[in-house]
Amino acid sequence: MSDEMDISRPVMRVRAWFDMQLVDHGCIRAVYNNFYDLGGGMFRSSQPSPAQIRKYQQRYGLRSIINLRGVHGYGSYALEKEACAQLGIALHDVKLYSRTPPEVEEVHAMKDLFERLEFPALLHCKSGADRAGLGAALYRILHLGHRVEDAMAELDWKYGHFKQARTGVLDFFFASYVARNAQSPIGFMEWVDTEYNRLEMESRFREEGWASLIVDKVLHRE
Repeated sequence: MSDEMDISRPVMRVRAWFDMQLVDHGCIRAVYNNFYDLGGGMFRSSQPSPAQIRKYQQRYGLRSIINLRGVHGYGSYALEKEACAQLGIALHDVKLYSRTPPEVEEVHAMKDLFERLEFPALLHCKSGADRAGLGAALYRILHLGHRVEDAMAELDWKYGHFKQARTGVLDFFFASYVARNAQSPIGFMEWVDTEYNRLEMESRFREEGWASLIVDKVLHRE
């Protein structure tokens, strides 16, 4: 779903609200939004509703939101975009993926975005587990200067991330750098630019099928 939902009429707005709550699982996120403070004025969460966006702005003074789902056709995106416009929050749409290692260009795009972002800010995906974990780890590495080994903690079961599933390829991406750096020191971005090969890494990654079944078929992750 990539076409933005039209909410220009009341009946379309009602449809978008039900779509957000039922189809996009917003009813679950209304109870638990997987919200955490990353430090430095950045927070991570699952897809926020307009009410949650207002609450977070009032509580934390949000000035920017990074939507790691990209533009999509669920009602939650159209309502989020409208809420941000009404509240004066800059919405940045960046599409990351949970089952493939990031492209070199995607890593650079996140680095550039962190450098020009207005803080306080919130980054989110759908469930706040995988893409939010990737974005949070990159934020800690590229913006806060944390060690990759420490930033990998953003990909953890407590957020709903499963290392043994196909989503474990994100852990494999960072772990591959850590292993290479242990051989002889190399900066993270230098490694990304000169040695990292996404297709080769993806072919090396091996998943455990039962965990992938849980994530793909039961939790319905994107």
